[in-house]
Amino acid sequence: MNTKFKIAGWVTMGAVAGALTTISVQSVAQRTMAPLPLEELQQLAAVFGMIKTDYVEPVDEKKLISEAISGMVSSLDPHSQYFDKKSFREFREGTSGKFVGVGIEISQEDGLVKVVSPIEGSPAFRAGLKPGDLITKIDDTAVKGLSINDAVKRMRGEPNTKVVLTILRRDENNRIFPVTITREEIRSQSVRSKVVEPGYAWMRVSQFQERTVEDFARKLEETYKADPKLKGLVLDLRNDPGGLLDAAVAISAAFLPENVNVVSTNGQLAESKFVYKASPEFYRRSGEDVIKRLTVNTKGVFKTVPLVVLVNEGSASASEIVAGALQDYKRATIMGSQTFGKGSVQVVRPLGPDTGIKLTTSRYYTPNGNSIQAKGIIPDVMVDETPEGNLFAALRTREADLTKHLNTGKGDSAAEKTAEDARQKEIEKSREEARKKLEEFNKRPEAERKIPEFGSDKDFQLIQAVNKLKGAPVLVSKTMTERKEEKKEQ
Repeated sequence: MNTKFKIAGWVTMGAVAGALTTISVQSVAQRTMAPLPLEELQQLAAVFGMIKTDYVEPVDEKKLISEAISGMVSSLDPHSQYFDKKSFREFREGTSGKFVGVGIEISQEDGLVKVVSPIEGSPAFRAGLKPGDLITKIDDTAVKGLSINDAVKRMRGEPNTKVVLTILRRDENNRIFPVTITREEIRSQSVRSKVVEPGYAWMRVSQFQERTVEDFARKLEETYKADPKLKGLVLDLRNDPGGLLDAAVAISAAFLPENVNVVSTNGQLAESKFVYKASPEFYRRSGEDVIKRLTVNTKGVFKTVPLVVLVNEGSASASEIVAGALQDYKRATIMGSQTFGKGSVQVVRPLGPDTGIKLTTSRYYTPNGNSIQAKGIIPDVMVDETPEGNLFAALRTREADLTKHLNTGKGDSAAEKTAEDARQKEIEKSREEARKKLEEFNKRPEAERKIPEFGSDKDFQLIQAVNKLKGAPVLVSKTMTERKEEKKEQ
């Protein structure tokens, strides 16, 4: 493997904020500067000078240059980005899966922050926070009206500082009480598992981070010890926004024959043309090969155990690599709904000690050579998220909805171009129907508006996945159809 490359990635707050994640390959090699367009650079310098001398009030030079770089990079596509000092720090935290905070996985409910799960061993866990708790205030700031990103920022901070969370606990007669928590470094948990019923297990990967592969291997070993006669496994990648490329390759390798192709990349640079295989030199950074250890300790069970992969519109990037590889080799049945469709690779290059850019340099392809850019992985079996149907999927943003998104790179057929207007009308029709369903849904009593958590005994898609593994009837969606690549907008 090219030693100039170090696999890296960015995990935004996928479960927290639903933000997009990228797959990135960080190059430490220095680039030769391309020839510069002198006339255009002179114009840029002239504009800079005019703003400095003629603008109504003084402008900070560093801020002006930073904004110019940011605008230049962000104009390319939705995933290229300039990192200032703050965003670069957040990027590094996301990649490592470490941050300073209270240690809870959260979502939003009725305008409040809902505790999905306290991270085991975290300050929140030790303080007694429970799944389902609602946070109404962070210190003296009411949560109602805050975006979930703003709420996260207020709960994070410096180590050994305190934050007061006001908790509403509905299962204790709506008791409201304050909890004072001391922030500390948290290692987020991106892997959860459980035995659903004898012989059948569920393994959820919510993000692909530095610790994901180790945690994944350990959880699978624990699952095997709990039930050595495993008959089937559900790998849950729903709402997994992606992350580290090497983690995606490693998890694919846990189920595939050794040394088969997992994913390939292609772009302008010679080193962006690469094939990643199910072999330790393509995913192991240092130390023990935990995938090999897993295979030995479980007697190779997970190379052959019947496998279902659950995906949805929120499954992006690294999770699409895993689903695509397992689908191409017919190693797993992919179930759920069409994935997000992020099939591009980003390189992170530092501009200095505290700043950098994330630049799209290539597209990635499944083992069969398919690009999923702006299209996604099409499940083998379409399954709605609830017994009532896929209520709000049409309202969720996908890659094809993003301004300046890349196409597949293979061009559009005449037939696809001719059908484009019809597809756009059909999509808008489905979105209007979903909006009406949402309005009706919000009129229901609060108890009826709760969508079951992933992995719970009321998780409809998980129930269908287990049915598939058992050979029992599966309630296939009657409404979902493949969503084609949409027209690129500028």
